[in-house]
Parts: sequence; structure tokens; C-alpha cells
Amino acid sequence: MDHYTKEGFMLTHSIGFAINKARNVLVTEMDAALKELDITSQQMGILLSMKRGIATTPFELSKLLGIDTGLMTRMLDKLEAKQFLERSRSLEDRRVVNLALTKTGEEIAARIPEIAPVVLNNRLKTFSKAEFKEMQRLLLKFIAD
Repeated sequence: MDHYTKEGFMLTHSIGFAINKARNVLVTEMDAALKELDITSQQMGILLSMKRGIATTPFELSKLLGIDTGLMTRMLDKLEAKQFLERSRSLEDRRVVNLALTKTGEEIAARIPEIAPVVLNNRLKTFSKAEFKEMQRLLLKFIAD
């Protein structure tokens, strides 16, 4: 089923426009809130994924977070320069780079849950529980492969 036609398509009424604008609003607000930790919202995703053991290599992080490998490398460079993480070559396969949070990285990652929910809850404050669940369900359906 087609939801758009070339005759009726209006950029500002498209789902893509709304999702992109919502992302931009959220990134701006999250980046401002995370400034005290000296990280961005994208770096937050890296640190939390590593802290929870969801991803431990640049490739896994790129795939999980939907970030191309070039940008991922630049973000990891910045986090490594801040001494939030360390890279090491795999002993089994020298092509694989393993990542580990430093003590400072662990401390920063541990503080993120104090900040991120406040930003998200503020943006969602006018949503009922049912609206929140429905939005979550629909967005997960939209991004499913």
C-alpha cells in the first residue's frame, strides 16, 4: 500500500520530515544536557552500549547505532583522546579492534542515566502512557528490518 503519491507529496507532511525534525530537537536537547559530562548524544550511545556489553568493537557499535564506520572512527578517536575508552587489537584476529571503557569512561557512563531520562521525559510530558507505548511500538515497527 502506497501512503504517498508524487502529486500529493508535501515535504513538511511526510513521516521522514517529522522523524528527522524530532531527532534534531532531541539531539539538541540531549547534547545540551550532556555538556557537563563532555559528551554528545551520539557518544552517549557508544558509552552506554559498551557499559552494558552490547557492543565491544567499532563494527558492532556502527551496526547497532546506525553510524557509518568513518564517523564511528572519528567519535572513538575523540572518546579515546578524552581517556574514556581504550582500543586494543584482538589476539585471535589482528583485524579486530576491541574497545574497553576506562575508569573515567565507566564513571561518565554511570552518570548518563541521571541525565538522559530527564530530557526524554520532558519531551514526552504531554504523552499519556498509552500514547507513549503506541509511539514506541510504531517507531520500532518503522525501523524493523
